[in-house]
Amino acid sequence: MKVIDECCCECITQNLNRTKESCPVCNNEGVTVSRITVEHLVTDDYRNAVDGDQYKICMNEDCDVIYYNLDKEIKFLKDQVRVPIWFKKDADPKYACYCSKVTEDQVIEAVVKHGAKTVKEVNAITGAMKNPHCKENNPLGVCCHKIIQEAIDKGLTMK
Repeated sequence: MKVIDECCCECITQNLNRTKESCPVCNNEGVTVSRITVEHLVTDDYRNAVDGDQYKICMNEDCDVIYYNLDKEIKFLKDQVRVPIWFKKDADPKYACYCSKVTEDQVIEAVVKHGAKTVKEVNAITGAMKNPHCKENNPLGVCCHKIIQEAIDKGLTMK
């Protein structure tokens, strides 16, 4: 299925910037995220520990590290962030859209039970992407349309 880039926050389509700066725990490559994203998503107890601007998110589903900054030797773990990270094991709930609190299961239900086939149709049914503050709410700091599309594709295979 063709992925249509229907961003809700005028971020256009951002390619994830994978770097060679590996996670200090699992050594997987990280994806660059902004300090603003990290500041908004770590719990209040750890907000003052956010230092420096060069943050990465560990994309390894098995690793407990969420954000890290190699220059400052800082890392934030699953229990130090406000929301479950959808691609990590044990994420509950598993959000597809963090801004509108729409879960992957709700997207799949929109596809399977209501016949949605596009991001636009899913958004109309679920209310996803109506409150776009992606830089602050999405763990990657980017629009969720690609995550929603992945959930749609998953739902279409279940039909």
